[in-house]
Amino acid sequence: MVSHSLSETKNIAGDFAKDLISRGRNKKATVVGLYGDLGSGKTAFTQATAKFFGIKEVTSPTFIIEKIYKTNSDIFKTFVHVDAYRLDNAEDLRKLGFEEILNDPEALVFVEWPERVSEILSDHIRLMCEFVSEKERNYEIIF
Repeated sequence: MVSHSLSETKNIAGDFAKDLISRGRNKKATVVGLYGDLGSGKTAFTQATAKFFGIKEVTSPTFIIEKIYKTNSDIFKTFVHVDAYRLDNAEDLRKLGFEEILNDPEALVFVEWPERVSEILSDHIRLMCEFVSEKERNYEIIF
């Protein structure tokens, strides 16, 4: 799906969020790995999805690694945003209690740069983000 604007990204993210809700709660957290280069739209997509769940402001957790937000959803009560760009491996996430988050069926977890911590992410939804032009991003969702 190609987005030509932030408004279109919000629509794509909203449709994605609705799809996640329709799938219902898992036995563990629902994890979305966002793949793509710098500037490919990972954070914008995360922010747009978070807004769908009633979170007013989401800032990139690049320097603090992880942020946890409460949502207005009955399915996903917490929204966890992780930026693994500065991590060497999954052990850094384990130290933050990430495995506990992964075991929470009411958690929706977005991980930017999941390839850096792949050993802790078993089954997750893959969101491929691609920079097309200054105003265009391509999003491919792999369930």
